[in-house]
Parts: sequence; C-alpha cells; structure tokens
Amino acid sequence: MTNNDILKKLRVALMLRDDQIVEILELVDFRISKSELGAFFRAEDHPNYVECGDQVLRNFLNALVIHLRGTKENPKNPTAVLAKHKAQIPVKEGTSERAEFKAKPKDEEKARGDQSPSKSKPAAKKTSNKEFPKGNKKTQVVEKVKYNFGKNKKS
Repeated sequence: MTNNDILKKLRVALMLRDDQIVEILELVDFRISKSELGAFFRAEDHPNYVECGDQVLRNFLNALVIHLRGTKENPKNPTAVLAKHKAQIPVKEGTSERAEFKAKPKDEEKARGDQSPSKSKPAAKKTSNKEFPKGNKKTQVVEKVKYNFGKNKKS
C-alpha cells in the first residue's frame, strides 16, 4: 500500500475535502496547494499523478492528530470534530436530508448459497428440542456425517 493509498483512504474515512486537508496541514506549518494535493489523489496512470512522499504523509498524520484531539492546552472531542465534518457534507437537491448509506434488506431466497432460487420452495423444517437440547432454535446446516478417515467399513 502506497502513501497515496493511505492518504486517499483517510480522506474518504474521515469525510475530508481538499480544502480541509490543506487547513489541517497548515496546523503543523506545512503548506501545500489544492492542485498539489489533487495530484496525490489521481490514478497512477494519469499524466499529472504525483507520488506522495513520506514527509507529506508524516506531516498530515501529525496535523490530523492535532485536528482531531486538539492540543494539550485546548483538547477537543474527536467524535464532535467528525460530526462537524459530516454536517458540512452538502445536501443533494430535491432531498431534505443528506444521502446516507442504507443497507437493503436481504432477500432470504436470493441470499442462500446452497440452493438455486426457484418459484416454489418447500417450507423450512422445524427443529425439535431433541436435536438441540440446550434450547437453541438454530436450523441444522450440515447433516451429521460420520468420517472413517480412510478406513474401510468391512475390516
């Protein structure tokens, strides 16, 4: 994993814009322009791609600590800082709220990998307390199989 990959992943995970990254880097007196910073986030085969050096990443990580935790004299709550970043994400037109990731409910029939989906499915077999005496109401996934580890049954 390159320094560019680390920088990209931190930008996405912390929901940072380029101008915010420039401000964060200024906390440790490291000045960089938005165009220089944008070159780090380009694809490797792009003609304006620039490899992120160790010094840039080191300064960004040190500045990020100050940005999230604050200084000894003026401490901050990191969760409040991250909530502030999330609040600054612009709202899309035509919606009242920001677009959030919402997991779609899984379709039980399509999610199963052991059977092919079909139109008519038999009802699931209920397990009795004899199969799971401790009160587990789990369905049995694998049938009970006796392994003879290469030994013949006849001998």
